[in-house]
Amino acid sequence: MSAVGLQRYPFLRLLIPLVGGILCGDALPYALPSWLLWTGGGVLLAMLVACHCRRWGHVYGVTAFLFLAGLGYALTSWEWRQTDYDFPGEPAVYKVRIVEKPEPKERSILCRSVLLEACMADSVRPEKGTPLFLLYFPKDSIAATLRRGDELLVHTTLSPPMNNGNPDEFNYVRFLRQRGGSGTAYVPAGHWQVVGHDSVRTWKQAALDCRDEVVGLYRRLGFKGDELAVLSALTVGDQDELSDDIVETYSVSGASHVLALSGLHIGFLYALFWFLFSLAWRHCRWLKFWLVALIVVLLWVFAFITGLSSSVVRSVTMFSLLALSGLQLEKLLTLNTLAATAFLMLLWHPFWLFDVGFQLSFLAVVAIVLIQPRLYALWKVDNRVLRYVWGLATVSVSAQLATAPLVLLYFSRFSTHFLLTNLWVVPVSSLLMYAAVVLLALTPLPAVQQLFAAGVERLVWLQNRVLQLIEDFPYSSIDNVWVDKWEALLFYVLIGAVCAMYVKHTARSVFCALSVLLVLVSWHAIDVWQAAPQRSLYFYNVRGCPAVHCLAEGSRSWLVCADSVPDVSRLERSLSPYWNHLRLEAPRVVCGEQPDGPVSLCNGVATYAGKRVCFLRDHRWRGLETDSPPLPVDYLYVCRGYKGDIAELAALFSIKAVVFEPSYSRYYRDLIIRDCIRLGIPYWEPDVRGGLRVSL
Repeated sequence: MSAVGLQRYPFLRLLIPLVGGILCGDALPYALPSWLLWTGGGVLLAMLVACHCRRWGHVYGVTAFLFLAGLGYALTSWEWRQTDYDFPGEPAVYKVRIVEKPEPKERSILCRSVLLEACMADSVRPEKGTPLFLLYFPKDSIAATLRRGDELLVHTTLSPPMNNGNPDEFNYVRFLRQRGGSGTAYVPAGHWQVVGHDSVRTWKQAALDCRDEVVGLYRRLGFKGDELAVLSALTVGDQDELSDDIVETYSVSGASHVLALSGLHIGFLYALFWFLFSLAWRHCRWLKFWLVALIVVLLWVFAFITGLSSSVVRSVTMFSLLALSGLQLEKLLTLNTLAATAFLMLLWHPFWLFDVGFQLSFLAVVAIVLIQPRLYALWKVDNRVLRYVWGLATVSVSAQLATAPLVLLYFSRFSTHFLLTNLWVVPVSSLLMYAAVVLLALTPLPAVQQLFAAGVERLVWLQNRVLQLIEDFPYSSIDNVWVDKWEALLFYVLIGAVCAMYVKHTARSVFCALSVLLVLVSWHAIDVWQAAPQRSLYFYNVRGCPAVHCLAEGSRSWLVCADSVPDVSRLERSLSPYWNHLRLEAPRVVCGEQPDGPVSLCNGVATYAGKRVCFLRDHRWRGLETDSPPLPVDYLYVCRGYKGDIAELAALFSIKAVVFEPSYSRYYRDLIIRDCIRLGIPYWEPDVRGGLRVSL
């Protein structure tokens, strides 16, 4: 976009340096001290005022650019520093307050809590600010009674967030700190006590309570199972009830955006309110300002009912600005409106820039604004029904075109039947949104509300059933696709170049598009070549999954365990990005006795490519003696269940290195580590140092 074109979009000119500053602040949050940021900001602000007074246009533009970039950097750096915490590294007593509804997990109960006080060395130290920690309690009947607002004394060790150290893994440290979390802790049973309750609620907490009331109403009306889960997610953004099966159905069919309450749903309500109120102001023009203001209020009331989630706040902000821009005579939804929405939201919370929902929603709307009109103009349709279908199809294609690279980057999946899915799910979801509004309005009439709820439940069932049929279609999705961030960026450059080629039919635009395509293909080819699997062993840092991954030169690999099949699903969840990057087939699981094959396993000793790995999970070797020389073992893999030492194995094995399974007991691990140090045997702790890769 040229400089002249940017003049038409003032907020886009403001957004670009702000985003640049946020990116720099996220990459180097501690590069500049706070005093320098404040001083530099004050100097630039004074220069802005001076340039404005003296009408120094070019200097004013450069100064404004630097000021906004510095502001973005300062805001992001400040957000990072808010999550800093001085960890004592030893157990202590803390007073905490639970700030959100406890969330049951598979084996624990998660309570998001803020620290109020720390009790150390017979002194009580109030915490600076309100650092947020994720506290995990045992899943028992006592912990199940915890509520939001409870104040507790807990005896635990606070730990900073840590990644597992596996290749291509999800960056949990970054994810937690960008959401305000400082660390985590596990609180054992008997190490906590409720000492009070704070009944004061913030706006956010009151909004979450309101959302729970709506979900409770659905339950009282007889909704249950997948129907309750989908209706709660679609109308108020509560995804707690969603099962893995229904999430997979919506993901494969390409309808996941329906379950994430965001711009699509707010757009339905906005269209409804605008249509109803426009009937009134067409006859009384003086009513338009007040009715537009009422639309904005109603949108924010809906945001409150849904719990003020970040995705809904983003969408309501955008549609509020869109509604206010409707007071003008010019085109309503423009790139400048979107840029203004993003600018204001990033000023409020810069980390929203890295939120997947933020990126997907804004890119989809940008594509609808810029690309959809040109697609729609390709075919002039006279029939009203066909015109509606064609309009919906062009909107779907535009949004999919803009979001596909990010979907591949984050989810490694492309839904091939997205057009068919959207032709069904968009009108049905809009009908469900309107039906939910009517359902809530019928609360004073319980009998009528109950009858209406039966029809709504049937409609939700029908939507789920059709999506399940689409899921079962052949080649409904392309899975396990690996795309890195630079490849995704090149995809967007290519899309822009193709759009420019469509607008300007010149040799230069065609050359630019082909050049970008060549760079994209070359980058992909180089990545495939560099990521080609090499013959190796990998000891991963995944708790509760004692297995060794044996990789061959190609797409084949084996997961070797000693006595039982490991939790392969947990391994896949943790390692699917790495396996996708290597373009591996599903690993074959090897367990029990398998004397033949590329990987042999006999009596707990695995052999692959001349390397031996002995799985130590029990005491089968205790008390055994042999006249033969000790068996050479390259890696002794010590797993949970073994309660011995290295000395008792010295007569049987010649051990070159020891690897500890991540969930192995700390007490027995320290005993074995002392033996390793005494005997000069190297050892590796994947949960401390990350996964171990051994090239063969």
